[in-house]
Amino acid sequence: MRIIRFTFLLMVMSLMTNSISSQTQKLSNNQVLQQKDSAFFKTEEARRVGDQLLLYQRNTGGWPKNVNMVVSLTAAQKDSVVQQKTRQDDSTIDNKATSMQMTFLARLYQQTHDIRYRDAFRKAMTFLFSGQYENGGWPQFWPKNRQYQVHITYNDNAIVNVLKIFRDVMKSRVPYDGDLVDDDMRQQTAKAFDKGVDCILATQIVVDGQPTVWCQQHDAVTLKPAKARAYELPSFCTQESAELTFLLMQISKPDERIIRAVNGAMKWFEAHKITGFRLEKFKAGGKSDLRLITDSTAAPMWARYYDLEEGKPFFCDRDGQPKRSLAEIGYERRNGYSWYNTEPQDLYARYETWVKKNKIANRITFE
Repeated sequence: MRIIRFTFLLMVMSLMTNSISSQTQKLSNNQVLQQKDSAFFKTEEARRVGDQLLLYQRNTGGWPKNVNMVVSLTAAQKDSVVQQKTRQDDSTIDNKATSMQMTFLARLYQQTHDIRYRDAFRKAMTFLFSGQYENGGWPQFWPKNRQYQVHITYNDNAIVNVLKIFRDVMKSRVPYDGDLVDDDMRQQTAKAFDKGVDCILATQIVVDGQPTVWCQQHDAVTLKPAKARAYELPSFCTQESAELTFLLMQISKPDERIIRAVNGAMKWFEAHKITGFRLEKFKAGGKSDLRLITDSTAAPMWARYYDLEEGKPFFCDRDGQPKRSLAEIGYERRNGYSWYNTEPQDLYARYETWVKKNKIANRITFE
């Protein structure tokens, strides 16, 4: 009887494991790596994913981007992944790479206490330390990089994602608490975080003596707005600037530099919001397309790019020529990039909370 019960229990556990594995396979790479449910990290499926992350981790300590690291690998595929570990040119913080894997491994270690996951996390921290410029910024790729990859990269919140991890590590917030890192690494993290904030403040675009917002990327030497891909020109960039502003708002006991930076950004956002219009998807020639239409009831939004000369929205195709309207660029880029966003809108309520919490006297007022 006991043997029957034990066999039945094993069958149930096997079915549960297979069910979890099947569910994981249906999710995207990012959805799995951004799991937060502590129960999941106690499963064999979480370990399987974690073990694959260890395979994909480069000897640099970082990870490549746009690779599905969750789907099950065959033995031959694992051998191929291992052969790539010595690459020096694809470790990056772009598209949430490295930061996603680090957070997953931190959560996995807290539930399993398997030191392989802790050691991989620490190796990744060392990778992040190694890439920080003396001015506090980070390139998009390192140790080997080329062309615009050397720029200080705010695009897709690359640096913000790093600094969020650093902030939470130095404050021992879950899942970065306990012995995930030692005291020396926490102290090193705090210094690196402060340098990162210094870089954010130093790269904020100043116009007529007033701080405004940021470009997607800045020159690593001059700190000025810089070009990346052909359609990513030097500009005031709203989407990434919203996240940079929110990060500054989250700093405890902000000094005058931070207060000035936040106020400057909020003033700029308010002056450049777009009202009375909204984006509409429509069908044309059997294809889905985008256009801007008038709508007096539409919520405020912002163009992704504003030119540095007049502060007006622009749009750009792969030819690198800026245009004044979305309709003027080709179908592929018009529908293949985020040209408008509402991220700054979330800052208004956060700003009010920030002002009250920190008793900011010289606050910005809005219509």
